[in-house]
Amino acid sequence: MNVLSLFDGMSCGQLALQRSGIQVNKYYASEIKKAAIKVTQYNFPNTIQLGDVMNSDNWNIEKPDLIIFGSPCQDLSQASRQREGLKGSRSSLFFQAHKILNHYKPKYFLMENVGRMKEEDKNIISEMLGVQPIRINSKLVSGQLRDRNYWTNIPNVTQPEDKGITFQSIITDGYVDREKARALLEGEARPYADLLKFYRRYTETGFGNLIFSDPSFDPHKGLRLLNQLEMERLQTVPEGYTKCLSRNKAASVLGDGWTIDVIAHILKNIKEVNNV
Repeated sequence: MNVLSLFDGMSCGQLALQRSGIQVNKYYASEIKKAAIKVTQYNFPNTIQLGDVMNSDNWNIEKPDLIIFGSPCQDLSQASRQREGLKGSRSSLFFQAHKILNHYKPKYFLMENVGRMKEEDKNIISEMLGVQPIRINSKLVSGQLRDRNYWTNIPNVTQPEDKGITFQSIITDGYVDREKARALLEGEARPYADLLKFYRRYTETGFGNLIFSDPSFDPHKGLRLLNQLEMERLQTVPEGYTKCLSRNKAASVLGDGWTIDVIAHILKNIKEVNNV
């Protein structure tokens, strides 16, 4: 298969294809984030980098059999105060992805975005793509809550089986006060210097993750943030995949990424249908 990945990030799509046993001929990646490209090329040096999606008219590539993308979610997510939806400057890049999809007309496509977007935005995306999304929470295959919509024409997509992975089971040391971690976000790349201040935010909002030193969960007895290995585990990324980056830069690309086991669960149906 030839694969085109838009907003490729650190090539979670390539990991998922590998994990689902699908052979890739050429993998084209459109990405502009330098840290993400560094991780991709470190792990998959044969990746063909295309640059900005807005320059797609200048691409000279073989017709892709599969196009995958998770267009920017910042304007769609409930985490955004403004929440301009598809009219926002970042999330409106969906329309460019749709243009590329219409141009190449691949046999298969897969789009990922946040689960809790406004209904009007979800309906626009569904109408333009011609399919309804399947909503899958990464909690079924990992130690984190990550509620996402997946639009695809890949057949026979179902909910993954629950693997029963807990947050506590993936940490290297310490204790956690919840069964599942909150969704790993790009904001993990900007840690608080004052962890007690972060603890107050942690208890007042639905964002962020903390590890406690004591099973009493007393913040004054010691706190820490997620380490790099734990973040990789939450996204079901191979351990050491982001080792070419510092902890904070790794947090940035991991927070932007996909949960690999969810994507592999969806993509494996291509292999089963086509016997490839």
